[in-house]
Amino acid sequence: MAADLILRDAEDADLPAIRDIYNDAVANTTAIWNDNLVDLANRQDWYAARLARGFPVLVAEVDGQIAGYASYGDWRAFEGFRHTVEHSVYVHKDHRGAGLGKQLMQALVARAEAGGIHVMVACIEAQNHASIRLHEALGFRTAGTFSEVGTKFGRWLDLTCMEKRLG
Repeated sequence: MAADLILRDAEDADLPAIRDIYNDAVANTTAIWNDNLVDLANRQDWYAARLARGFPVLVAEVDGQIAGYASYGDWRAFEGFRHTVEHSVYVHKDHRGAGLGKQLMQALVARAEAGGIHVMVACIEAQNHASIRLHEALGFRTAGTFSEVGTKFGRWLDLTCMEKRLG
């Protein structure tokens, strides 16, 4: 890993890099089940919505460049679920496997605990073994797997749902 790592809250100036990391995941992975790339306005709206709800957006800055980001949002849009969030963490392709995802997740879990969140949920493409192992190492447990609930790149995808009770 590069020598200079800073984990911090995202700023408006980070949104182009966040957009690029997101779009790479859309175009080249099954981590995001969207087919369309997003523009800067989309990420600005996403960021504003996160902040309006009091949800964090964290970035990993390595040697002055955004190398990854993590956030959480509402799991379900009903009041009874207000203490449960679904999170996402994405690392730039050139920085994967260096431990940034784990560091971002640890910081995000700490923020969730400080914010009174009771449960964090992860929904992961079932063949993404690296992400599943990462979540297991952080204390998440598999709650179940939905079969063939999505498609991408011309094939059906299974979704593994994991949870971590906080506090």
